[in-house]
Amino acid sequence: MNLFRIIYWVSTAMISLLMLFSAFSYFVNPEIAVGFKHLGFPDYFRVELGAAKLVGSFVILIPQIPHQFKEWAYAGFGITFISAAIAHSQSGDPVSMVIAPLVVFGILIVSYVFYHNTRQSSV
Repeated sequence: MNLFRIIYWVSTAMISLLMLFSAFSYFVNPEIAVGFKHLGFPDYFRVELGAAKLVGSFVILIPQIPHQFKEWAYAGFGITFISAAIAHSQSGDPVSMVIAPLVVFGILIVSYVFYHNTRQSSV
């Protein structure tokens, strides 16, 4: 296994595990519902976002999923992370709450770039 594949799988596994943990928390942790209310979002958005994170994490993780679905999952996660940073910023949350989604967005970019590098090398 070459270095590009290792970087791809490590970054992709990190994103998938973070999203699976996040989605699970959205469904079972009552503090998350309070956080969504603090940000000004309705409760149904928490459930909707949790379901999308579950699906997206499996889409980017499973190699047999078609390329077009992976592109949509990466785009959806990117929009989610940028939106989270903006929402926390506009709600007056601490800087750490604004920076955290941007750091995860950076890991997502690494996964995406190396997804394309490994995909091109296998063609």
